[in-house]
Amino acid sequence: MRSKFKLARIMLVLTALAASAPAWAQSAEEMNSANNPLTPTIALNFNDAYVDSYYGLPDADSNAMLVRGALPHKAFGLPQITRLTLPVVTSPDLPPSGSDTDLGDLNVFDVLIFKKAGVEFGIGPQLTAPTAGSDDTGTGKWQAGVAALFMMPEKWGILGGLVTWQHSFAGDDDRRTQNNLQAQPFFIYNLPKGWYFRSTATWSWDLELDTYYLPVGAGLGKVIKGAGGKTYNLFVEPQWTVAHDGDGVPKFQVFLGCNLQFPLQAKH
Repeated sequence: MRSKFKLARIMLVLTALAASAPAWAQSAEEMNSANNPLTPTIALNFNDAYVDSYYGLPDADSNAMLVRGALPHKAFGLPQITRLTLPVVTSPDLPPSGSDTDLGDLNVFDVLIFKKAGVEFGIGPQLTAPTAGSDDTGTGKWQAGVAALFMMPEKWGILGGLVTWQHSFAGDDDRRTQNNLQAQPFFIYNLPKGWYFRSTATWSWDLELDTYYLPVGAGLGKVIKGAGGKTYNLFVEPQWTVAHDGDGVPKFQVFLGCNLQFPLQAKH
C-alpha cells in the first residue's frame, strides 16, 4: 500500500539524519531534557503513527501524521505547559468506500507542573474539538476530560507515564458517544553518543464499546544538538499489541518522528 512506501521513505530519512548528525547530546541531563514531555521548553513535533494491521480487519492499514506543539507558560504565577495536537488521518482502507485522508480532531491539554521528592508531575484539563474534515477521520463530537503525567528522570534515563480520559458532551447527534481512557507507560534508557532505547506505546480503552488494546514498543532514538541551542530528537518505535478485546483495534503499528525543542528567550 502507498502508506507503507511512505513509511519506508520516512524511516530512511530519519536514519540518514541521525547517522550524519554533527553533534549529539553528551550528558544524561541533555538526553532526559529532550525526552521529557514536562521539560519547560517550546517544542514542535512531527510524529507519524502507522497501523500495519488490525484485528478482525484483513488487509486494512491506516496512518496518522501528528503535528504537535508545546508551550510553557505561567498562570497566576504557576508553571504550566499547554500541548496541542492536530492529526492528518488516513482512515483504514475498507471496501467498498476505500480509505480517506483528511484533518482529524484537534486535541489540547494544559497541565500544571510541580515536583515532589524528585518526581515531576503535571495535571490539568483537556479538550478535543471536532475539526475533522470527514466522518472517517474524526468523531464528530466535542470531548472534555483530564490529563495527568508523572516523570522520574534518572542518570540512566526516564521512567514515567501519561494518563488521559475524556467523554463527549456535544456535537453531531448522529455520531456515537465517546468515552475513552488512555495510558502511556514511558521508559527511556540512555545509550552512548546521543542514542537511547525507548518504549512508549499507548494503551487504549474504549469504555463505550467495551474494547481495548495494550501494545508494547521497542525502538531507538537519537538526540542531536543543533545551532542556537535547538535540539532534534529522531526516533522509530515498532509496537506490538500483546492483549486486546474486540475487533478493529491495531495489531501492529510503528510510531516514528522528529521532535524539536527551542530554547526559551531569556528575560532582560
